[in-house]
Amino acid sequence: MASAIRILEHLGCKVKREGKRVTVDSSSVCRFDVPDGLMREMRSSVIFLGPIIARCGRALLYTPGGCELGPRPIDLHLDALSRMGVVIEREGGAISCRADDMKGRDIILDFPSVGATENIMLAATACKGSTRIINAAREPEIADLQQFLRKTGASVSGAGGSEISVVGGRCGFDTYHRIMPDRIEAATYLCAAAAAGGDITLDDCEPEHFGTVIEKLSDGGAEISVRGRSARIKMKKRLGAMPFIRTMPYPGFPTDAQSQLLAAACTAKGTTVFLESIFENRFRYAGELQRMGAEITLSGRIAVVEGKNRLHGAAMKATDLRGGAAMVIAALAAEGISEIGDVHHIDRGYERIEEVLSSVGAQIIRE
Repeated sequence: MASAIRILEHLGCKVKREGKRVTVDSSSVCRFDVPDGLMREMRSSVIFLGPIIARCGRALLYTPGGCELGPRPIDLHLDALSRMGVVIEREGGAISCRADDMKGRDIILDFPSVGATENIMLAATACKGSTRIINAAREPEIADLQQFLRKTGASVSGAGGSEISVVGGRCGFDTYHRIMPDRIEAATYLCAAAAAGGDITLDDCEPEHFGTVIEKLSDGGAEISVRGRSARIKMKKRLGAMPFIRTMPYPGFPTDAQSQLLAAACTAKGTTVFLESIFENRFRYAGELQRMGAEITLSGRIAVVEGKNRLHGAAMKATDLRGGAAMVIAALAAEGISEIGDVHHIDRGYERIEEVLSSVGAQIIRE
């Protein structure tokens, strides 16, 4: 959130944050560039590309940063924008875009990328005519973006399915929007309870959005009950091995929850096998868990986890956002004291994670 606010302020927006409410006044936007330093702070900074082009007709950004999980080229984003009439020049890490005459058209994505789908939706609001995104990402966040855009006056339909339509026409209505609950954050806390034991209830969440995680934990013996917008997990016994887990685009098992579930599997009874089909370096965190005594065998994109009765505390460094969350989960289940460094990775996806876990009995502090 802090990085996004800094980018908005650089562009000329007036931003005010009060608790969990953020007010953005974009009437004073005066820039179309995002400096390299700000772009490097988070991978999702690339999502500013579409709206800046739609608003200013040009954009100057740099290759985004974020977790080092292997090649994550933004070619899908740039190819789609190019087909919509955006002239793109790349030199080093700089990406210069100019849109003098954007026109809607059919965009067929080779892969249902969330970021590319979002960027196309945002840019298409300023296109002449209609844009169809075919093989669009189906994640709940896409439907949430559609809901927001509709509130601003945009004509968008189909989100949640594999084909999205956008009819161009600048949207400019003031609006209020309540962002959907974070499904990966909810899944993380379920995995923490499954590993450490206990009885917790997650309120104000959307359980159907992380149903595949609930299913896998239930297969491992966790007692999980869902009622409306809440999910309760009770661990009356040690978690058991879970059936083969393969990460897939939504509605498949999310790659962003793989690390956390693997951490829970480290103390489960039996063997659990993971196949990471999205990012080739998603298992970078495994070496840190092995310092705690976790028995993890890696072979390319496959991880075989042999659950152990107990792990022991160790000093670790977060390698990435979700890998850092996995270390927190393993530390909660381990005997002794664990220390996790480079927690700035974790902070990019969790707001005061230590306070949330402390509120349900975890012994965790930030130093």
